[in-house]
Amino acid sequence: MDQRTEIGALGEFGLIEHLTKNIEFKNASTVLGVGDDGAVIDHFGRQTVLSTDLLIEGIHFDLSYTPLKHLGYKSVIVNLSDIYAMNATPTQILLNIGFSNRFSLEALDEFYAGVNAACEAYHVDLIGGDTSTSQKGFIISITAVGEVIPDSFVKRSGAHVNDLICVSGELGSAFLGLTLLEREKKIFEETGAQPDLEGQALIVGRLLKPEARKDIIEYFAESEIVPTSMIDISDGLSSDILHICKESNVGCILYEDKFPFNEEAKAFAYKLEIDPTACALSGGEDYELLFTVSQADYEKIKINPSISVIGYITEASEGKHLITRAGNKHQLIAQGWNHIKS
Repeated sequence: MDQRTEIGALGEFGLIEHLTKNIEFKNASTVLGVGDDGAVIDHFGRQTVLSTDLLIEGIHFDLSYTPLKHLGYKSVIVNLSDIYAMNATPTQILLNIGFSNRFSLEALDEFYAGVNAACEAYHVDLIGGDTSTSQKGFIISITAVGEVIPDSFVKRSGAHVNDLICVSGELGSAFLGLTLLEREKKIFEETGAQPDLEGQALIVGRLLKPEARKDIIEYFAESEIVPTSMIDISDGLSSDILHICKESNVGCILYEDKFPFNEEAKAFAYKLEIDPTACALSGGEDYELLFTVSQADYEKIKINPSISVIGYITEASEGKHLITRAGNKHQLIAQGWNHIKS
């Protein structure tokens, strides 16, 4: 039988000390971390970028198929992705959690193992936070801190007419992973049959353990590229490009035949009778970077195999459209996931 330690035996300060006892700082900008009334950071003349996310059980994640270690890792990644989307480098995080009495100390250790793994992988320091009991479920709030060379941050509002629209990586795989896991959960609840993931480790991994595109931001710096606008893809390509269009007061043309897909994921989408393009446009949680660049940067962009040019920016009066493989023109509609409506 697995050991179960009741959290109440430690008390709040004992719990915080237990969960953070092995923290070692990785950044010179971290002056003071966990253990005082506040953390202290000093970015030595660089500008500070802040982002925060709230993740709630039953809304943003389902613990029936999400391992706690994966959840800890992903909780950090979704915040770091926002920092990278500002063309900044994440350096610290603050983590707050609320948990019901169904969680043991060992369960929280698993969650924090994932948090620490992400911090280690992305060279980020966990410098503080808070813990609380909740009446129901698991609640996670993370604030990420990053640094950027003064006035080198990238907003959503800087896209210009004729800029190229680019995306990193591959699209739609996380949505397919969610579709598969939800299907297997439903079958299990109705029949008791054990889940059959059909060898689809890639799409399941893209959902449960995504990565942030640190490499793309590093490539920008090495190649002296400054995107004119940028956002990370958390709500689906259509919703997120429309955010850029709205904030920049521009239109866009996207080309379906330019969308980057993983071939294994695409084949599985067809098996499920799902259009891969719909997965890219309306699915979320890919955490790829969607950005615009001047056409003058095309030669630098095209040599990076992790970047695809998928369209260009137009005048606002021309609207926002998708050109299909067949050459048909359709208006783009924001059909990404909306947790408020959900």
